[in-house]
Amino acid sequence: MHYTNLEILYEDNHIMAVNKPVGMMVQSDKAGNKGLEEVVKEYLRVKYNKKGEAFIGVPHRIDRPVSGIVLFAKRSKPLKILNEMFREKQIKKTYWAVVGNMPPNTSGHLVNWLKKNEQKNISTGYDHEVKGSSKCELDYQMLKSIDNYHLLEINPHTGRHHQIRVQLSKMGCPIKGDVKYGARRGNKDGSIHLHARKVEFPHPMTKELISITAPVPMGDPVWKAFGEK
Repeated sequence: MHYTNLEILYEDNHIMAVNKPVGMMVQSDKAGNKGLEEVVKEYLRVKYNKKGEAFIGVPHRIDRPVSGIVLFAKRSKPLKILNEMFREKQIKKTYWAVVGNMPPNTSGHLVNWLKKNEQKNISTGYDHEVKGSSKCELDYQMLKSIDNYHLLEINPHTGRHHQIRVQLSKMGCPIKGDVKYGARRGNKDGSIHLHARKVEFPHPMTKELISITAPVPMGDPVWKAFGEK
């Protein structure tokens, strides 16, 4: 991905938000695969005509097959504040997910305990606490149904590893394309139909309420069918 292709949703002197495409990591890996962080650095280096590497801070991440909002800090002070805001759950996150099975209710509150397997990069959900597990909670609401697919809006209250993917699967509604957590088949591009749709938070420096919304990938026929940008 070239920096000229970045979909920038918000930018000021302190922070910026980018709409991450599916299939791209937020941070580069040891194998040398380029992450979104490096693309943003290049964008800032060119924009501000920097001779050296531009500073960019990464206060959170979303999974490689997931699309949507990723926040970055352009200076160390807002990075420190954003890190604390994520820890203190002061940033309200909203996700959209497309599932193939009808949820048991049109809305609900899910509580599970997740245990992460580091070696396999997978989490298992339980209905009760087990050794090494962490409690996770989310609210969901069904927004729309088209053919065999249903669009859910998700508000997670915790930020566990693969939390939304595991909890929806445990409810009997694996996310479209998410074969790791029970989908019948994968998507051709390796994506899953989970999108980080919206974030709301007080600006780390000005304290002004910031609300950022990311368009869904309209090149994808399923997202396009729901008609939501």
